[in-house]
Amino acid sequence: MPDFSLKFTQTPTTDAGTFKLLELPADLCKLIESSLDTPPSLVIKGDSNEHAVLCTADKTYTVRSVVLSNSILTVTPPRAGEFEHGSSDDLVIRDQIHEVLELVPCLPKLDKLGGLLRGREYDEGRDDEEDMDEDMDDGRPTKRRKLTYEDARAMLQASDVELENGLKTRRVLTLRGELRPIAPSHLTTILELLLNYLVSLSLSHEAAPIEDLAAALEEDHEIRREVSRQVMAWFGETKGGLWTMDTSATVREVGIGIMRAYKNDPIAEDEFLKKWRATVGDKFESVVDLNLLSGNYLSSPSQFIEPPVPLLTYFPASALPVDPAQRFGDLFLTRPRWKAEDIAPFLTDIAFDHKERDRLLLKFARAVTDSEGVWYTARAKYNS
Repeated sequence: MPDFSLKFTQTPTTDAGTFKLLELPADLCKLIESSLDTPPSLVIKGDSNEHAVLCTADKTYTVRSVVLSNSILTVTPPRAGEFEHGSSDDLVIRDQIHEVLELVPCLPKLDKLGGLLRGREYDEGRDDEEDMDEDMDDGRPTKRRKLTYEDARAMLQASDVELENGLKTRRVLTLRGELRPIAPSHLTTILELLLNYLVSLSLSHEAAPIEDLAAALEEDHEIRREVSRQVMAWFGETKGGLWTMDTSATVREVGIGIMRAYKNDPIAEDEFLKKWRATVGDKFESVVDLNLLSGNYLSSPSQFIEPPVPLLTYFPASALPVDPAQRFGDLFLTRPRWKAEDIAPFLTDIAFDHKERDRLLLKFARAVTDSEGVWYTARAKYNS
């Protein structure tokens, strides 16, 4: 083996902390190795008060430090003129590394989006209004700053693909370059109209002309075409001027819209299903299934009706805290114990996979098994 002469750097203060070791997970290592000609985009995101994440084009990884039991020396060839009497066999010790940066797959951190878009909701009859804020200095109203896609891309810890999906699932429109969440009631109205027009115009939901539907909504109900086009893209595929509707997703969203009215006053399950089927019409009533609304409602037996019937209450997972401890606190304040299959839908948006969900359950809940199956109760005491 070749011999080298080790020397300490002459600029220890400058060189200290210059190097970091990053351990690549197997999938990211394969991505880099398969893209040597065109290296993939890797971006580290995070404000000073946030834990850093690394984003690829379609995934997000938490960056966390793991302390090494043994220090690692980083060495380089000497810089030009660094030593008066140097040779080609010299190596310079630049720094000592005591930690390695580990990348762990995680969910995109999109919870800030709600705050950034607050007050910019797009609703029927308010599409051109400018929302105003109170100025802190003189009390005069000022225009709220508009949020663009590029703003969101820079501020949110998510890959581009995850951000696109997040805007879609949160029903955020892009209007005149600005991101604006659509009012849930207005979205439900548009979807109900689309279902009605598919029937009244004798159009196939597997290949409906986009312009025909958009024109009908604009002429009859003053719904802007750019709005209806984006809504159609959320609930199906738009290609070649045709809309292939995602029937389950559309019927599901209509069901959520109906369920939203029963946040405080529960509705009997059979009555709700009857309303849901009537709203989507004969053509799509066969798609109606309460399982589509998993994670958006609670079911409990009636106390004053004999025989007892299931009562449904609107309870969306999206309205719960994203912090796991707070999420479990809210869940156990709502119910002291949960069946395994009932609590699972309320954890999918805070757990990267089933293993992460099971880890959270192990940390914040106790599992109890009886003749009815597995129940989860709180590890901590919560006061209602």
